[in-house]
Amino acid sequence: MSQFFAGNYTGPAFQLFGVAHIAALTFLLALNIFLIQFRNASENIKRNIRWTLAIILWTAETSWHIWNIAVGKWNIQNLLPLNLCSILIWLSGFMLIFKNYTIYEFAYFLGIGGAMQYLITPDLGMYGFPHFRYFQTFTSHGLLVTSAIYMTVVEGFRPTWKSMLRVAFWANIYASIIYFVNVSIGSDYLFINAKPATASIMDLLPPWPYYLIYLELLGVVTILLLYLPFFVKDWHSKKSISAQPQQ
Repeated sequence: MSQFFAGNYTGPAFQLFGVAHIAALTFLLALNIFLIQFRNASENIKRNIRWTLAIILWTAETSWHIWNIAVGKWNIQNLLPLNLCSILIWLSGFMLIFKNYTIYEFAYFLGIGGAMQYLITPDLGMYGFPHFRYFQTFTSHGLLVTSAIYMTVVEGFRPTWKSMLRVAFWANIYASIIYFVNVSIGSDYLFINAKPATASIMDLLPPWPYYLIYLELLGVVTILLLYLPFFVKDWHSKKSISAQPQQ
């Protein structure tokens, strides 16, 4: 148990696309498939599911901060809830409980887009299975994706073209604010001020500030891909209506 919460973990390091990584992704996929069956459940059951997801999200994120404080790793340069996934984990709890559509728009595009990228290439370093950090990472980021999918598939929420514009506009406003926060406290939230200190795919991009253009384009492509299912659905619906014989 001491190694489960150890700051200097001596167990197996996290292996990208190793057995533990694939197992976590498989479990999250199965969880989302399982929750789909509640589309026709009673409102009481749906409410209980939303509350459960919200509590687990908040507990996972709270425990992450408590652990960092306990092992002496907490600092304002890295652990303020300013990264998109961090702030959306907290907000998604309120989205689930209050069925808040405004938060849903951001959770769908930015939550799914950001968390999916992190789940595929998590930066866990030495903290492999069965360390606390392994479980906390896949719980918080995994349920961030699940929450947005649940609100879409089970609760019937869906984004619109205006949703994309609102999310893109406010995301850029937020990033601009975070730039000055980073300057003032010496942090690099959102990687707005510099590339990650550790090796990453961003090393393939041009130096600052030019790589920000690529990140912006990646964000646009991600949003468009996430909206694609609804675009296709709307297109088929309009096609079916136009194909009906006129009375």
